[in-house]
Amino acid sequence: MPELTSSYVDSLAPNTAAIKNGQGLVRKKSFIQLHRTENGELLFGQCAGSGKTPYECSADFVAPDSPVFRCSCPSRQFPCKHALGLLYAYVEGQTFTVAPVPEDIAAKREKAEKREENKVKQAAEGSTAKPKKVNKAALKKKITAQLEGLDLLEKLVLSLIRGGLSVIDAKTLKTVQEHVKQLGNYYLSGAQIELRRFALQLGKGEDREQGYTYAVQQLTRLHAFIKKGRSYLTARSEDPELALDHESTIDEWLGHAWQLTELKDYGLTAENTELLQLSFYSYDDQARQEFVDLGYWLELSSGAVHKTLQYRPYKAAKLMREEDSFFDVARVPLLYKYPGDMNARVRYEEMSPRPATAADLAQVQAYAHRSFAEAVKLVKNQLKNPLGDKQPVLLLHAASIGVNGQGEYVLSDESGVQLVLEDIPSLSQGTVGLLPYLPPVCFGKCSLLVMFEHQMDRGRLAAQPLSIIHAEGITRLL
Repeated sequence: MPELTSSYVDSLAPNTAAIKNGQGLVRKKSFIQLHRTENGELLFGQCAGSGKTPYECSADFVAPDSPVFRCSCPSRQFPCKHALGLLYAYVEGQTFTVAPVPEDIAAKREKAEKREENKVKQAAEGSTAKPKKVNKAALKKKITAQLEGLDLLEKLVLSLIRGGLSVIDAKTLKTVQEHVKQLGNYYLSGAQIELRRFALQLGKGEDREQGYTYAVQQLTRLHAFIKKGRSYLTARSEDPELALDHESTIDEWLGHAWQLTELKDYGLTAENTELLQLSFYSYDDQARQEFVDLGYWLELSSGAVHKTLQYRPYKAAKLMREEDSFFDVARVPLLYKYPGDMNARVRYEEMSPRPATAADLAQVQAYAHRSFAEAVKLVKNQLKNPLGDKQPVLLLHAASIGVNGQGEYVLSDESGVQLVLEDIPSLSQGTVGLLPYLPPVCFGKCSLLVMFEHQMDRGRLAAQPLSIIHAEGITRLL
């Protein structure tokens, strides 16, 4: 069984309400019985509910990286508050008496083992199977539709550029919004999201002029996508056997949802890695019409800063598990890496936690960029890609953090080069205003996770701190 901590149990919860309710069961002393097996792989017990019969709940760690939760309650949440409460009771040090595995759980374990054996057998048999053939007719039909969609999008973009943003009125915005809906019929979901983002920026009423700069940037992204997308689709149309582009994000722009098996086939995986989360926040992305849970993680073996993304569509958000901050080190047997440049997206199916140590923090410090000039060069190269992430994140080592003559907070590297910190407009949460309230340990030799953004209207590169890593831990500003 993995080492259970409050942070780990929090990470298993489907949402914050489940965390609160699970902890509430422990405070109310709702658990009538608390048991564990002699080897500690199974925790089980009874919890008083609203009826006469208590609920039977358990947490089975026979497979440590993928625990199984069971409960007799009717809840649709997984794991339910009773299973979470069982874990919180264990973390808080409550007494669990040693008892044998209940017969019903033993039977379920046996069935699960047989299912796993069948999966292994099927995988072994499938290893010699012929590769899946491409349905050339269906692919050609889809590509034809996508090319038609690109033509439609190009006409709209060129008309907006020729007419000028200042003359866009409610009627024009309505036309744009109609095109947003149409792009879904042409399998261009990525372009659909970016066009909706453009419409939202120009539809801010009295603040429209402040959005012109970002609107121009959106049109630039869409125009670049049209050119690259058309070239890529034409090549695929001529050669249906052509492999997906696993080095750039063009397929995602074209609506392809990468499957984990595809990432594995293209070698976009890493085995037995350890990740330390440096920053996390959730936000409402109206252009995607989804809530987004975004985490930035350091891969301790390579020093790469990755990101995890979970999208929760508005209609299904209540039924989906929310991600949250994670303070332990995640030990991942198999890490999947999506195509992309800096801060590429990663995903994993299984993980086990371990407490973060001083050695881990020292490793973070060692990986931080010590030259701001070189770091800024990396950021600028990333921003040159019109379809790349426009808010790249880097880990920087600061010899000191201070305030200049204009009252601005600045980072200084070991050679004396300074970097001014300021809040990025596109990030909904400001952090610079929190710096005066931080303890002195945050202002010595430390590392910062910094998000960059090119502000076209000011012609400068803005940098906003997300977290500060120092000898005593990680201070998260979001």
